[in-house]
Amino acid sequence: MRAVTWHAARDIRVDEVDDPRIVDPTDAVVRVTSTAICGSDLHLLDVFGPVMHRGDILGHEAMGVVEAVGSDVERVAVGDRVIVPFVISCGACSMCRRGLNTQCETTRNVDQGTGAKLYGYTELYGRVMGGQAEALRVLLADANLRVVGRDLPDERYLFLTDVAPTAWQAVEYAGLESGDTVAVVGLGPVGQMAARIARHRGHRVLGVDPVEERRLMAERYGVETLDYAGHEEAVDGLLSATVGAGPDAVIDAVGTEAHGSPGAALLQNVVGSLPKGLAKGMLMKAGVDRLSALNLSIDGVRRGGRLSVVGVYGGNADPMPMMTIFDKQLTVRFGQANVQRWLDDLVPLAEADDDPLGFADFATHRAPLTEAAAMYDLFKEKREGCVKVVLKP
Repeated sequence: MRAVTWHAARDIRVDEVDDPRIVDPTDAVVRVTSTAICGSDLHLLDVFGPVMHRGDILGHEAMGVVEAVGSDVERVAVGDRVIVPFVISCGACSMCRRGLNTQCETTRNVDQGTGAKLYGYTELYGRVMGGQAEALRVLLADANLRVVGRDLPDERYLFLTDVAPTAWQAVEYAGLESGDTVAVVGLGPVGQMAARIARHRGHRVLGVDPVEERRLMAERYGVETLDYAGHEEAVDGLLSATVGAGPDAVIDAVGTEAHGSPGAALLQNVVGSLPKGLAKGMLMKAGVDRLSALNLSIDGVRRGGRLSVVGVYGGNADPMPMMTIFDKQLTVRFGQANVQRWLDDLVPLAEADDDPLGFADFATHRAPLTEAAAMYDLFKEKREGCVKVVLKP
């Protein structure tokens, strides 16, 4: 089959690879009908290069049709149309019962000191082959595959694999109350969806992003937007929009890809180009993140406010303004999205006639799988209004 594979820092290709097959009796094989490029996939091009391997299949947002099931699979059958959550969890351990699927005790990568296995996301998370391919081996199929209807287009369901649950959790972790204002820093895919969800729940939403097309996209859903012209200007904009207090909560939907940190950007490129052994040690022990979005969130939120950090960070020794966090008495929640936990809330919205979260209006670019490398470049460089790319195998 054809699949999007990693070869080296900033070098991905579409290759012919072996078809997936049933290995364990709890597996299923899904023929992929739609897959997408996620903002966190961009980190694999540089920041997480030291923990990638040549030939790794990328992608953790996929859906399709079940083609084969193992002998122990009972909940799904050949021919079912399914979505594949990017988190691989057992659904039965104490962490899964708490709704913390990303901390699943069955699939945790104990040897790496990390949480649950993820599709297409480095040796830190199990080195499981991803879904930017013509087919995908799904682990623990009964606990993870979600059967969906056959009548609606793929794009009414595809974003339930990651973007929508990640954004939903970001809003949940922001702890919003009636009358609250929330700022979303970064209007990429997750930021756009978080802003839509917060507006759907009746909150005032401020969106911060340097890219005009992304601001205009958010404005279609009632978001008040601010240009990121620089740290001080963005903080002043948040304060001015909230009578000097700052928003009640801020969602950092950017993570390590933030603008405004040329030193950290250079360090990321250097780490990605070092020999693997040296680079991996540096990744695990150095502060390699660009923290401008997080610092903006900390400085911009009101005193006693809340930060919900959903952007992916890769450094293990990043400098944090602890005095400011303490002095402002902030509540901060981080975390990978527990996708399975939020699907019961989201599936009805995806299937609603009025499509309140605008799933049908979310992808900005669609391309064949064979054009994946070009689409990665377009997305990374934020050209042509690119916010979300859907690939068709």
